[in-house]
Amino acid sequence: MVKLKLIIMKALLHNYSSFLNLFVISKGSITFTQSIAAIALIFILLYIFFRSTSVYLIDYVCYLPPDNLRIPHSHFIEHFQLCNYDKEIIEFHTKVLEKSGIGAEACGPESIHQLPPGTSMKHAQAETEMVLFTIVNDLLTKHNVHPKSIDILVSNCSLFCPTPCITSTIINKFGFRSNVKSFSLSGMGCSAGLLSVSLVKDLLKVHKNSLALVLSMEAVAPNGYTGNTKSKLIANALFRMGGAAILLSNKNQDRGIAKYKLQHLVRTHLGSKDRAYQSVYQEPDENNIVGVSLSRSLLSVAASALRINIKTLGPLVLPYSEQLQYVLSMLRSKIWAVENREMYVPNFKKAFEHFCIHAGGKTVIDGIVENLKLHREDGEASRMALYRFGNTSSSSLWYELSYLEAKGRVKKGHKVWQIGFGSGFKCNSAVWKCLSDIDPNVRSVWSDRIHLYPVEIPVFDC
Repeated sequence: MVKLKLIIMKALLHNYSSFLNLFVISKGSITFTQSIAAIALIFILLYIFFRSTSVYLIDYVCYLPPDNLRIPHSHFIEHFQLCNYDKEIIEFHTKVLEKSGIGAEACGPESIHQLPPGTSMKHAQAETEMVLFTIVNDLLTKHNVHPKSIDILVSNCSLFCPTPCITSTIINKFGFRSNVKSFSLSGMGCSAGLLSVSLVKDLLKVHKNSLALVLSMEAVAPNGYTGNTKSKLIANALFRMGGAAILLSNKNQDRGIAKYKLQHLVRTHLGSKDRAYQSVYQEPDENNIVGVSLSRSLLSVAASALRINIKTLGPLVLPYSEQLQYVLSMLRSKIWAVENREMYVPNFKKAFEHFCIHAGGKTVIDGIVENLKLHREDGEASRMALYRFGNTSSSSLWYELSYLEAKGRVKKGHKVWQIGFGSGFKCNSAVWKCLSDIDPNVRSVWSDRIHLYPVEIPVFDC
């Protein structure tokens, strides 16, 4: 990119010099004013072609629910019993919980603890404000950023879309400027966190010297399923309360205080295929009770989306040796028709030091680790985030990155691969390069008990 800019700059200067020579020949000489204009034009051209297009992640904050909102498995099952669910449904929920990889510390909003659970818009609004007001205040206060300094505001919450929108709620609460560029994304699923970053990345290409705030969460309160369709009941056991606020910038002066620099962001959408489109689907059951169905094909759809995503990401990040082995493997299987031979899976550990896989469930994490031929410890951050906080939807990747930082594992120059999955069906990848050693003692969502992790997650064969 720099070489291209130099070539263009050289051509422009050459053309300008030619024009200047012609002008001198025709006029005999140039005035002092014309000389100043020529110098000014050169500096303007230099600014246009060499101004920063980098996206820096200054910092982020994850929501830490209070301990009184914890939902241990016994509490969860007791609620279903008190709500008079059939024995078969309660047994199904128990099996899903046992195999989910979620521990006793994962939390739900206050309304979920009520009998019967509160699912009204009032409860959803209360949950949203509790999460977002807390993390926005913590992040802005931490870096002494005035709300009126924010130029771009993007929120994503898939299943709760109020009027006024969520970004308007934040603008009203904190007093953002009247010309802040705000966007509220809905219906984008668990991958919407990276999708929001992608939107901000594109906006920062246009709006120079800007500060952007991204808010990722999912409202649990209004989306519990109360029917008897098993494919819709799974979501009840997986999703928990959480959220993240991310501060991004394209200002050159912010590079010195930023944690990471965004290197690549690749998005894949398989919505044109019915099987993928319907793998995560919100619809009413036969009794007109709305819920989100998770199909049996979800894991294979996710694997397919990841493979397509990697085809674009791989050449950007993998060393040539790994790319060559993959190409040779593909030639053997297609041109020479070598049967019963697995395709070579590139060693992504040669490209990345850390992996953050969306904590959609224990099976999802294990499946991705296996498909990418990673070591078990490469999925540790994802498993621990799932165990302690549950599936927090679009914010889960930030709980995982925070875990790695709290463990003191992220160093200057390290690269982190975040992999998000979501309804549609979508797979999004973001690659971040660490700009300085991360201090594990800085207070975070893990600070109070990072010394207790990792934990051994129970395995159930049922």
